[in-house]
Amino acid sequence: MTVHMDLRIIAGMSIKYCVCFGALMLALALPAQAVQVSERILLQASPLAGFQYHSAKQVWDELREGDALTLVREPDNAYDPRAVKVLWHGTMLGYVPRRDNEAVARLLDRGTVLEARITRLVKTRNPWQRILFEVYVPL
Repeated sequence: MTVHMDLRIIAGMSIKYCVCFGALMLALALPAQAVQVSERILLQASPLAGFQYHSAKQVWDELREGDALTLVREPDNAYDPRAVKVLWHGTMLGYVPRRDNEAVARLLDRGTVLEARITRLVKTRNPWQRILFEVYVPL
């Protein structure tokens, strides 16, 4: 009976509220230290552009999958007016690829807070495949 009632409650909710409801139910069921829920929307997944031209090689051994990245607009970039730098602990790793940077640049220009994380590190000769990252819009 309780399961059916919970399903009816969830059926009438939007996706955002379903996620919140689920997180609340989980939080009530587990000790406070065991629950860490964050809501975010995946905006894009991209390879890092410019790996070979910036400091990514120097910090390669320190990078870890899951590490937070900082995205910084560079509107005065001579090569791309929508350029978005990708930083790791203040060290420039490269850029959001030109083909993928329009939405990120527009959101940053509007003051939208974005999160980015390293999702894959690959030791390969191809610099476009070495660092993959995702950009999220927190809710």
